[in-house]
Amino acid sequence: MTEQPDFAPLPGTAPLAWEDDIASRLVAGADAFLLRELEHSVARRSRHWQRDTSSPAAYTASVAPNRARLAHILGLRDERAADGRAPFDAPELVATTTQPALVGSGEGFAAYAVRWPAVGELHGEGLLLTPTEETPLADVIALPDADQTPEQIAGLMAGVPAKCQYARRLAESGCRVLIPTLIDRAPITNQIPRRELLYRSAYELGRHLIGYELQKVLAAVDWFEREAQQQGRPARIGVIGWGEGGMLALYAAAVDNRLAAACISGYFDSRQTLWQQPIERNVFGLLEQFGDAELASLIAPRALIVEAAGAPERIIPLGTGGAAPSCLTTPALDSVRQELERARALVAGLQPVPRLELVVSEDGGGPYGSTPALATFLGALTPGVSLAPLGADPTHLRAAFDPAIRQTRQADEMDRYNQWLLHASLKTRARFFAGLDISSLERFQETVEPYRAFFYDEVIGRFEQERLPLNPRTRRAYRGEGWTGYEVVLDVFPDLIAYGILLLPDDLRPGEQRPVIVCQHGLEGRPQDVIQGDSPYYHDFAARLCQRGFITFAPQNLYIFQDRFRTLQRKAYLLKKTLFSLIVPQHQQITDWLKSLPYVDPERIAFYGLSYGGKTAMRVPPLVSDYCLSICSADYNEWVWKNASTGNPYTYVNTGEYEIFEFDLGSTFNYAEMSWLICPRPFMVERGHHDGVSCDEMVAYEYARTRRHYDLLGLGDRTALEVFTGPHTIHGVGTFAFLHKHLRWPEP
Repeated sequence: MTEQPDFAPLPGTAPLAWEDDIASRLVAGADAFLLRELEHSVARRSRHWQRDTSSPAAYTASVAPNRARLAHILGLRDERAADGRAPFDAPELVATTTQPALVGSGEGFAAYAVRWPAVGELHGEGLLLTPTEETPLADVIALPDADQTPEQIAGLMAGVPAKCQYARRLAESGCRVLIPTLIDRAPITNQIPRRELLYRSAYELGRHLIGYELQKVLAAVDWFEREAQQQGRPARIGVIGWGEGGMLALYAAAVDNRLAAACISGYFDSRQTLWQQPIERNVFGLLEQFGDAELASLIAPRALIVEAAGAPERIIPLGTGGAAPSCLTTPALDSVRQELERARALVAGLQPVPRLELVVSEDGGGPYGSTPALATFLGALTPGVSLAPLGADPTHLRAAFDPAIRQTRQADEMDRYNQWLLHASLKTRARFFAGLDISSLERFQETVEPYRAFFYDEVIGRFEQERLPLNPRTRRAYRGEGWTGYEVVLDVFPDLIAYGILLLPDDLRPGEQRPVIVCQHGLEGRPQDVIQGDSPYYHDFAARLCQRGFITFAPQNLYIFQDRFRTLQRKAYLLKKTLFSLIVPQHQQITDWLKSLPYVDPERIAFYGLSYGGKTAMRVPPLVSDYCLSICSADYNEWVWKNASTGNPYTYVNTGEYEIFEFDLGSTFNYAEMSWLICPRPFMVERGHHDGVSCDEMVAYEYARTRRHYDLLGLGDRTALEVFTGPHTIHGVGTFAFLHKHLRWPEP
């Protein structure tokens, strides 16, 4: 193959004169587009709110749909008193024959090791600080940062300065204080922090590490409220936290009206750069409706105290094993103030005026848990009560205590719960698809459409704006045996383009229309890889198909340049979007343009992708109806299992593909369900026995669900699985025959 020197454009197109790396330009444009969407998300949130400030009761009712949406995306799906179990009367004391549950004491309080049931087999575990001589003034859930222990903020172990031991200070003031253990950030497998590892599986299954920890908090609220009712006294329940604990305290108060007051330290801020923070803070679609100001508005008319203080600071640089890069820093004081002012504006007109107070520790970066912050919080929770002065150092009664053992126990419970959800996910998806009727092809095509819309809107993510005019720019750039190649650029959205290489057979006759095969590369690939160089993965399959008489088009997809594209996914997730929210409209523009070419048969445009291109084969043709068939090569899988299982060698849970996890696929769409959205169009799977993406058994298991669906509709001849002895590669035997058959083009 030689370069064509003249760079002449295709007839009817403008010349393509760009000399830079177009793939890099494509990714940069997508980044600019998403950053602009993040910026605009603040103003767009108002569309989702119908606040009624005529009275506190009316206001609470008016924001109930938003509260329900927040609970859903946080993964609060499971009943805390499920499986016929009665609510627990009180936390269990954790003791052994050598260590009583009483583990310490301080000025006016005793500290007990406790655990309590939350969801399924998940338990909260930590410390309960109880006043020694009087009825508690209030019940408080004190949440440490992820890298702190309950003992540290209670003053029983070193690691937190006495002036920052907010759980201890509240207990000394007469509050009963429950301190849950949070999952820490310790690097575990492949340098991935423990929090991120647990987040990955949970996210794929429609749950969340945040949600699990909130369930533990809310189970404690259940207990506090129930006990107050039994004793005939009003419940006074508050929540306070710093760092990750501050995040959880904010979410807890936003989703649960029973929390009378919340104090958030070292966390409250604008969330526009959340994509740069630890990935386990990612919540799918959060910024569609919620920034911290909107969360604060869900707490109103209850009290919210924000402490601007030094926050946990931690950096995971690029290339740290499999961990997602991230940066934790102290929120800028101006940003904290602006977000709180935005919250006040959102609840303007509500009477009495909601208590939204800012306490600044030094310059906004001072010690957390400051006396002014705690006094304000305690006063909001129990009016007229003063914060006690810091007492004598508490006493720890455990001679040998290793919090790592408790940490491992808590993490193992979460992993087991994730794996239980994974096991149950097939039935969960069956319930989700209960409305699909396959009694006839007509009924199927009618009843599948709501699922297609759900897939686009709730799983892939649909941008609302209209696509731009195509504005095709082309240049003749490649020459092969029997074909000529043109680079093509199309406009999609502002800053977002589509780019690829069109191969035209040299024997095209005037007036003839031929089938087109869109040939999609995989991870870190380029269009050139599928037409030249005989890559061991692609074997020039786009050029080979062109030599068989097909027109082919090789698009540049966004999954290139490592963390550059992975940050696109992280930005998109916050908007309730994904990489495929950009890729789908790119392919719609591509197929629209291909259909406009006089030598293309618009009814015969097929898709064939390998690896990440196989992922595209499962997600794009369901939504781009111009594709008349789809071939998934070297990727088809029991996809939810691959992403959520921690007990198989093929899992993504402990690899560097931190962007790969898609929210709630476990409850909605595995690969078989995605293939049902392609049906009744032809669909094929190409699989090498030695392809490390999975094992033959799991591929065959999932494909059997695809095959059964086609068979029951009388369409068994439209689907096929070819398994060959080979690796992660285009085989090009059964798939080529499948293309010739269903595109009605004679084999050479």
